[in-house]
Amino acid sequence: MLGPIAWRTPPVHYGPWERVTSLLTEGLVARGVDVTLFATLDSVTAAALDGVSPHPYSEDPEMDGRVWEALHVAHALERSSEFDLVHNQLDWLPLAFHAHCAAPMLTTIHGFSGPGILPAYQRSGSAFVSISDADRSPDLSYIATVHHGVDVTELPPGPGGEALVSFGRIHPDKGTAEAIAIARAVGRPLLICGPIHDHDYFDQQVSPHIDGDRVRYLGSVGSEERARVLGAAAALLHPISFAEPFGLSVVESMLCGTPVVAYPLGSMREVVEPGITGYLASDVEGAVAVLPDALRLDRDAVRERAVERFGVERMVEDYLEVYRRLLDQPTAPSVAQPGAHIAGRLQP
Repeated sequence: MLGPIAWRTPPVHYGPWERVTSLLTEGLVARGVDVTLFATLDSVTAAALDGVSPHPYSEDPEMDGRVWEALHVAHALERSSEFDLVHNQLDWLPLAFHAHCAAPMLTTIHGFSGPGILPAYQRSGSAFVSISDADRSPDLSYIATVHHGVDVTELPPGPGGEALVSFGRIHPDKGTAEAIAIARAVGRPLLICGPIHDHDYFDQQVSPHIDGDRVRYLGSVGSEERARVLGAAAALLHPISFAEPFGLSVVESMLCGTPVVAYPLGSMREVVEPGITGYLASDVEGAVAVLPDALRLDRDAVRERAVERFGVERMVEDYLEVYRRLLDQPTAPSVAQPGAHIAGRLQP
């Protein structure tokens, strides 16, 4: 499992790619799969842990992320002959060195940072998994779509409350300012959670509205605090302005029983089921109009549907099936019989 190293696996606060990598890794180990996780060396896992980066480069201004990611990938691929499969969770860089990978490679595409990285995907021999149908590039072929899974035990049902919540990085893409406008229009307080990714945006369009009462900024919150905040919210506001590849915070909110009001971009039409787990709206006025309907949804039903669709066990099973399909291809090395574990070295 070739994980990212911007943050620890699992992350202490922010780090959606690292969080999904951790959940899948631990789920596979629990199934008896022999997994080696390549991640930061302070990562916490039941798998065998290997790597070169002592800690996340995002937490150390003296570390050049480009350099450490290159060293990280080189180290993992140097060991690739020891494994039956390399599952790349690290975006485009391992694809550029696919020729040096001695095992079949599978890449989960967590979202394209820009069209400029597409040649690395097109020239590699990796198989690809999309995290939503909406996030598929017409220029690539995919072996499957696997929606992210979440550990439902980490996100128990919450009682709800008066406040609305905006959860995610502070950036125009995530619509933090629009969430403030929606909350103000309906007369409800708003809690904002997430790291600041665009400081100018925060200073100009978010910070002036933070008063510690009607609009509060809680910063980047960890796992336990995330569950408490989401579970105590009336609804999650997700007024995005970009094609969201998946939307992990949306699923996490629903698992707490908290309905979602989102803009229908990217994966939101796949993740949010209108009238069941939330509603979709195209602008601030539309979100204000559907919010009362969202608040009337049964919180137990919201959670039940989220558990059914997005529990981590479903994700693990989906990936095991993808591994079997990939390794059953004629170009793959000898593989396990149906029903056998996909392990570090497969056993007949």
